[in-house]
Amino acid sequence: MLALENLEIVQGSFRLAADMQLKPNQTTAILGPSGGGKSTLLTALAGFIEHSGDIHWQGESLRGLAPAKRPISMLFQEHNLFPHLSVAQNVGLGLRPDLKLSGEDQAKVEAALSRVGLAGKGAELPRRLSGGQRQRVALARALLRQKPIWLLDEPFAALGPGLRLEMLELVEEMRAEQGATLLLVTHAPEDAKHIAAAVVFVGAGQAYAPVPTTAFFAKPSKELRAYLGK
Repeated sequence: MLALENLEIVQGSFRLAADMQLKPNQTTAILGPSGGGKSTLLTALAGFIEHSGDIHWQGESLRGLAPAKRPISMLFQEHNLFPHLSVAQNVGLGLRPDLKLSGEDQAKVEAALSRVGLAGKGAELPRRLSGGQRQRVALARALLRQKPIWLLDEPFAALGPGLRLEMLELVEEMRAEQGATLLLVTHAPEDAKHIAAAVVFVGAGQAYAPVPTTAFFAKPSKELRAYLGK
């Protein structure tokens, strides 16, 4: 269980509060208007910004833990690849930041690339890949980290509808294989409907408790209606 207990983030005039429990081993979508705090919430969970209150994973507090020590992998829209490193090296960073990879490590890198449909691309530089392929590289790196919580901050927003759907399905397959807990920030309600078991709405300074996806859209709150323009 991922629990946010009296969490509050204050940055200048911006304030975001959250108090909720998120079920493990499922995908939860995070929806809400631009500037409402969706990305800020993920950044706080990952340990990159300060907050009051606490975050617990499986009963253990994450407070005070450095980002690298948290049970979390985060995937951003810009995928954070190093342009001077090969695809295989970028993925290998998920195993060893110093890139001193053993033969076994290199085999794991190749297996991860194959899993995301990039077999044989290990020697390429990121600039030679398409946007969708670069996101697959970032996914392969996350796969190797073997973290139980995945945070995805609109990673496929720049992709066309067909490719975005393909990537969402790949992410959900990988999440299920690892039994990971996935939080997906998205502006697209169809993304939530496609892979999320629950939805958290973020707006007006509040991250609301998760609601099962079907119920969330079947009986939309006034905040959701305003967001959808209905």
